[in-house]
Amino acid sequence: MATTVPVILCGGSGTRLWPKSRSTKPKPFIPLLGDETLFEATLKRCKDRVQFDRPIIVVGEHHLELATAQAQAIAPDALFIVEPVGRSTAPAIALAAQAVDPHAIMLVCPSDHRIARNDAFREAAGHAAALASQDWLVSFGIEATAPETGYGYIRRGEPVGPGYAVRDFVEKPDRDTALRFLAEGDYAWNGGIFAFRAGNFLDELARHRPEMAELSQAAFAKGERTNQILRPHGASFTAIDGESVDYAVMENTDRAAMVDVAMGWSDIGNWDTLLRERRPDADDNVIVGPGEIIGARGSMIDSDGPHVTLIGVDGVVVVVSDDDILVTARTAAQRVGEARRCRKA
Repeated sequence: MATTVPVILCGGSGTRLWPKSRSTKPKPFIPLLGDETLFEATLKRCKDRVQFDRPIIVVGEHHLELATAQAQAIAPDALFIVEPVGRSTAPAIALAAQAVDPHAIMLVCPSDHRIARNDAFREAAGHAAALASQDWLVSFGIEATAPETGYGYIRRGEPVGPGYAVRDFVEKPDRDTALRFLAEGDYAWNGGIFAFRAGNFLDELARHRPEMAELSQAAFAKGERTNQILRPHGASFTAIDGESVDYAVMENTDRAAMVDVAMGWSDIGNWDTLLRERRPDADDNVIVGPGEIIGARGSMIDSDGPHVTLIGVDGVVVVVSDDDILVTARTAAQRVGEARRCRKA
């Protein structure tokens, strides 16, 4: 089977985890679960050189120094593709696809997700690579364990090898629809992890988004490259209308497939999700840094300095970072990205 090249995407800003996650040091590069960052954990997950080849890391110019420093001890041979501006995932993947052999299998991974079971991840990656070698464009179908309304879903079709053809990609549902998906059992979460043959992906991109494919090709061809850093041509790349790989390719191709995986996955998308991943105590509370919680349940304190005391308030998150303080109900955690301050920080 062709080699599998991990492609690690570092474009997320993580605004819903403000004030810990900031534009200068976003979610992938900060330790949220222990001492290791999510980016470091992603690289380690793909470190086995029997299964995986030299990784490609797609990162913005402003975060290149962070990425190179954290990758040094784990993947010193990594190739960094440095985007002059963010244009979502489809153009980023197109650049990476041009940097490898057309027959190589690309395993596209976000850099800011939590995966508890690396063995299940690697097994699914092997199944996805087998399908991708037959020119399927493969999504990881992550086991849906709750009626989540913040995730997209994938509906299974007919069995294909170690996976299934995709019947439908479904946008983020309301709660009643999500409950129905769970009851029916034909749906999985779409976690944004993909596998495809590089040349096949570029062919599909050219078929469904010809202008994006042309500009991506120009950006790559006119770019500057050393052994470890590739900088695409700025004007060509900036001219691309950004779009996710889901919309640009996966929802349009007639060769979409999926592999099922239960790997303890979370996108750590907001403070409520992070609280749950941090293994709350018997009262469903979490304290990181100096603080105490009295007479409350389901709350969290995360402070990098000042001592915080929370009394008698259930379901609240208090975060202190540098000069900023966030207080939010867990039920409103999705709205943190609306704060003006977080978009400027």
